[in-house]
Amino acid sequence: MNAQTRIPVSMPALLRAARRAYGGAIRADLDRAGYDDIPRNGLYVLGALANRDTPLSEIIRYLGMSKQAAGQLVDALVSRGYLQREVDAEDRRRLTIRLSARGEDAAILMHETIKRVDARLAQRVSQEWIDHTRATLLALSDTSQSET
Repeated sequence: MNAQTRIPVSMPALLRAARRAYGGAIRADLDRAGYDDIPRNGLYVLGALANRDTPLSEIIRYLGMSKQAAGQLVDALVSRGYLQREVDAEDRRRLTIRLSARGEDAAILMHETIKRVDARLAQRVSQEWIDHTRATLLALSDTSQSET
């Protein structure tokens, strides 16, 4: 294939690279700060609980994990001190999951790293482009959710 018939970079490839830009920076900052034991998908769980107080069932559904895998992830985050299990005050048969102090600290560091990556991005492209990208990704997200 010559340069004139080159196919544009696909959206999935661009999304993967963008995810790596954020994920790599977040992992590096967390590792330097001593939070180097967060399991795969743990960053999403911590961020979702910190930013939106999202119910754990919704987080698990979004990740597409089995109940067993989700239970193992939560167990790992609890045993490593990022989450706490508590008896639900309204229904003592239920357990609730929330961030521990360690989890809150890690989530704050994640948020600061995201803001730093966002600032570097804003030096390269206009805020209008960033806003359009965010709108496009939201539309794509809504499309994928409506198909499931």
